[in-house]
Amino acid sequence: MSSAGTETNLANPRGGLGRRMVSAFQHMKRDRQLLILFIPCLLFYIIFRYGPLYGLIIAFKDYSVFTGILESDWVGLKHFEKFFNSPDFWLLFKNTLLLGVYNLIFGFPFPIILAILLNEVRVKWFKKSVQTLSYLPSFLSVVIISSMIIDFLSPNQGIINQLIAALGFEKTYFLIEPSWFRTIYVSSDIWATVGYEAIIYMAAIAGISPSLYEAAKVDGAKRRHMIFRITIPAILPTIIIMFVLKTGSMLRIGYEKVLLLYNPMTYEVADVFSTYVYRKGLLESNYSYGAAVGLFEAVVAMILLLSSNYFSKRLGGSGLW
Repeated sequence: MSSAGTETNLANPRGGLGRRMVSAFQHMKRDRQLLILFIPCLLFYIIFRYGPLYGLIIAFKDYSVFTGILESDWVGLKHFEKFFNSPDFWLLFKNTLLLGVYNLIFGFPFPIILAILLNEVRVKWFKKSVQTLSYLPSFLSVVIISSMIIDFLSPNQGIINQLIAALGFEKTYFLIEPSWFRTIYVSSDIWATVGYEAIIYMAAIAGISPSLYEAAKVDGAKRRHMIFRITIPAILPTIIIMFVLKTGSMLRIGYEKVLLLYNPMTYEVADVFSTYVYRKGLLESNYSYGAAVGLFEAVVAMILLLSSNYFSKRLGGSGLW
């Protein structure tokens, strides 16, 4: 049989490929309705995600709006060298890295803890109330959240400063104190995202078989034992995948909230790659330089994502791919 099969493949080397193409066509025919539903998603990614990547070539050109992308002169790595030799480089790298690391260290465990605690709550109305209140900020825009932060921290009417004054301490101008910026940014980010991210872990917890908990109860296990021996090990693959995704986006600090919260007094700790790209690229019309900085940020983020996925697979046995 083996010999006959080999002879058939030698006689028709494209036979295997042909069978695979026929099989793929049959699958497409069978799932045509799902494929039609997928078309809008595919078009979205082609138009708004992959199409704009063409514009990245201006990072290697002296782009002019009058000559266009194709007619602009090639300059190689000129803009990257200018950025790496700039005194702003290490300041931006430090600020972006610290905000990303603080977000990862302090922000990552909160949704896991919230999901586990909510899973242990037996009073349904209380559980639903906490869930609703926790993911409510996720539906607010960055502008509204930033406005709320500014109002809360206002030195005159802000509730935080009023509490500080009521306790007999001096009011603090939080938003012009560089030492407070990272704390404000990270804590507000946790407040805005903790409820939404906890839903993912609660869904993973819901998939755990109740028989495991029943068996543990029969063996005399207490709640803390069930949390550490059943719940956490069961959701560990989800935790690893979320950690890989978080690590990959560690340097992708959005410019919107930083832009709304920072000011010249806090530039030294608040200025990050994305706000720098906004200022240099759009406000100063230095498009090629801004594109080079943005491309560098994206490459570093990709390296972090690949590295974290590699180490998670080596250490935990699971990863994104």
